[in-house]
This record gives sequence, structure tokens and C-alpha cells, in this order.
Amino acid sequence: MSSGLTSIIIVAADSGGELGRCVESVLAVNGKIQVVVSDNASSDGSISALAARWSNDPRLHIVHNGANLGFGAGCNRGAAVAAGNGLVFLNPDCRVESDTIARLRSIADGDSRIGLIGARVLGMDGKPETASRRRDPLLRRALASMVGLARWQSRWKVLSGVDLPVDGSTVAIENVDAVSGAAMYVPRAVFDELGGFDEGYFLHCEDLDLCRRIRDAGFRVVCANDVVVQHAKGTSSRSRPLFVARHKHRGMWRWFTKFDPAARNPLLRALVWLGIWAHFFVLAPRYLWQAGKAMRQR
Repeated sequence: MSSGLTSIIIVAADSGGELGRCVESVLAVNGKIQVVVSDNASSDGSISALAARWSNDPRLHIVHNGANLGFGAGCNRGAAVAAGNGLVFLNPDCRVESDTIARLRSIADGDSRIGLIGARVLGMDGKPETASRRRDPLLRRALASMVGLARWQSRWKVLSGVDLPVDGSTVAIENVDAVSGAAMYVPRAVFDELGGFDEGYFLHCEDLDLCRRIRDAGFRVVCANDVVVQHAKGTSSRSRPLFVARHKHRGMWRWFTKFDPAARNPLLRALVWLGIWAHFFVLAPRYLWQAGKAMRQR
């Protein structure tokens, strides 16, 4: 393990041209870095394109997982070969600025109580993504968000939803429950202490799980509100929305049963399970239509 080296871990799964643009932006940053691309059996040529373009750059390492292991497992495989004592987990459809990695590392190095740092993630339209700063998705909060009651959370705290107000903080480094898994900095020692990502999640909610376990271990989870990451969002999954949605709903159920006190009530547990999968099946026709549209556009 190299002190002062930051390893940026990118999980790829048929990520297309966005992967190359992501790696290009990362290799251009300031500071001592290593880029580890953990490939979940991509077949779109994106990995061979990376290998060819940066064949002479020793900072780039490609891990061939041989199968689609899911996001958390892919992150863990990348972390296993990473040499840095600081880890950044970055989505393949993200782009960073020249000082992004150095600024995240500086924040972590300045406070040993910090266990995870997120950034202010912006969509391609320049608008902040609500997932950058979140509360734990407890049942009462999820319901408040779902039925629209969270719009009055500034007046009545009991109606607080999962998402924090988009423009609700002017604090540079803000304590939050969870950040977006699109871009996260974790000190290597903290990641190893927690055992990495829970591989019981395949896709979605594993970031919420890691944030929660880091907080439960006594560390701070913070959002660096003045550090920006641009996110194209979902380029790896647009052609398979049903697959992604199914795993997202599985992830929601796993997080609920692990962390939400409401899951201890057998009746609530059964109702939440029914609600999650009823929501999935109601939306399944739309996911299928989206998949067909993506195939027709190829």
C-alpha cells in the first residue's frame, strides 16, 4: 500500500464511450493516482479501447472479472488490487475536474474521523442530483417522499423525506447520512475495517449500506458541497432497464431488512415486501418499452 497514492476504482459493464471519457478526465487530475477499471465482462469493445489507448500509461490497471458480478463486488475486486491508501469509487459515466481527487483527499487527511466523502454531483444539465446528500431511507421517510408530504419538511420535521433540500446547505463539508455512490472517497483503512461493500446487493443501495455501516462504526459521512463531479447517469443500464429495476428493488428490500427498525414488525415487513414488488410489477411494462426503444436505436 502506497501512502499518498489515491486509487480510483471504476466498475465497467458495457459502459460505452463514457468509460473512455471518464478515464481520460481522471488521468488528467493533479496528484499521485492509480486508475483501476474493474470490468464486469463488457462485450461492447470499451475495455479493449482503453487498453489500446493507454497501453503505455502504467497508472491504468484493468481487472477482468469474467462475469457481471454487480457493482459492489466489482468495487471490492478493484480495491483488492488497488495500491493506494485512499480509494475513490467513481461511476464510468462521471467526469472529474483537475483538482477533484486532491481536494477530496485533503479533506480526509485533515480529519481522521471522516470515513467517507461524497461530492456535489451534477447532471449533464448542470442541476444538482438529490442523491448527493441523503437521509437514511427509513420507511417513514420513503413514504413521505413517495406521497409528496416531504415538500413541507421545512415546516414540519416529522414529514422529512429521504432527500435533503437541493439548495439547503451552504456548509462546505456537511455531515449527512449518505451520499451518491457515483463518486465516493473512502480511506483505505476504513474500507478494510468494514470489509468493503456488501456483495449481497447486486446494483443499487450498496452505497447507502456502506454509508450506514461507516456511520455505525463511529466515522463521519460527509458531502463536500464545493467539490463538483459531473454525472451522465445510467449510460451502462439504458438498454436493460428491467434488469436494473429488478436489482434496485432487491436492494431496497435488503437495506430495509438490515437497517430499518420497522422491519422488526412482521406485519410491516410483509406490507413493505408486497409494496416493493407491486411497485416493480406495475412499472415493468414501462421498463420493457424502454428496453425495446433502446434496442431499436442501436
